[in-house]
Amino acid sequence: MIDQETITLLLKGVTHVTWQSTVMICVSFVLMYLAIVKDYEPLLLLPIAAGCLLANLPLSPLIAEDGMLKVLYNMGITNEMFPLLIFIGIGALTDFGPLLENPRLVLLGAAGQFGIFLTLILALVMGFTPPEAASIGIIGAIDGPTSIYVSGILAPHMLGPITVAAYSYMSLVPIILPPIIKLLTTQKERQIRMPYSSRKISRRTRILFPVVVTVLVGTLVPFATPLIGMLMLGNLMKESGAVERLTKASASEIANAVTLFLGLAIGSTMVGSEFLKASTLAILVLGIIAFAVDAAAGVMFAKLLNWVSGGKVNPMIGAAGISAFPMAARVVQRVAQDEDFENFLLMHAMGANAAGQVASVVAGGVLLALMGAGG
Repeated sequence: MIDQETITLLLKGVTHVTWQSTVMICVSFVLMYLAIVKDYEPLLLLPIAAGCLLANLPLSPLIAEDGMLKVLYNMGITNEMFPLLIFIGIGALTDFGPLLENPRLVLLGAAGQFGIFLTLILALVMGFTPPEAASIGIIGAIDGPTSIYVSGILAPHMLGPITVAAYSYMSLVPIILPPIIKLLTTQKERQIRMPYSSRKISRRTRILFPVVVTVLVGTLVPFATPLIGMLMLGNLMKESGAVERLTKASASEIANAVTLFLGLAIGSTMVGSEFLKASTLAILVLGIIAFAVDAAAGVMFAKLLNWVSGGKVNPMIGAAGISAFPMAARVVQRVAQDEDFENFLLMHAMGANAAGQVASVVAGGVLLALMGAGG
């Protein structure tokens, strides 16, 4: 005969189900759908969905102090190791050649970060603390690892919604960017053709670039040193050609494994009692505002360059000044070909996009400095 105590133990999981955990399990299913069916950033959204599901099951031992998900979080998020390892892989995949051919495109990368600081102000007005506001603003960079790094330091309790917002909007770049471009440009501007430079970038220049950038940024914005250092390390390995095995591993095997661990650790923070708050909705809304303003600022600054150059700059490339590399550049090229099939802006857009990658890292360091992180 089974006694009442045994029955209670057997039903312990069922009796600890809450409406918050049920909602978050449904959220995990939605993230799985977006990753598997819609192909929205599946490499990270699927592990995040799995982590969210496992963390919200009743009495889950995985999020206990010695549970696997908690260990992963402590191992790679609290010390920022996972996003920094991801940055090595990004650097190993990034070609800064188009930016080196046309250095003035760095201005578009800088302009593409304007929304970060505007959104920070909006978040402060809405009642968020300065560190929380800075963490929300960095979503506008559309750079997942930078968002994770900054929010992990400044507002770790908001890491889940900020990461989901950053990667969701990154996957929606092909949907969000074209309307902004068309709203702010005329058909004539969108049809401007930009000739390619015939100047060949030497191997020496390509090798010196990551070294010089690391020294300059690390000196001017010390809080950006970890981010820019790892990004440029990956690029230096790629351009040097001396460590092909390390370059390949950083861009594939290591990056894939770290992405899995990163997603599971972030998903584990999406516990219903902490995630289901009004602030989560505010984060999602402010994140899309930051994204839209960043893209708009890039386009408007490119329009200014077009005016200064006497009509030689296609304003659309300014939209690639955000950090969603290389997706933003490809979207700009697609819009250009919709207007004029023989208009090829890809390399110019890639230059602005690479500049945006560097600028987002610098912006992250500036935010950390402003908030006195680690000080």
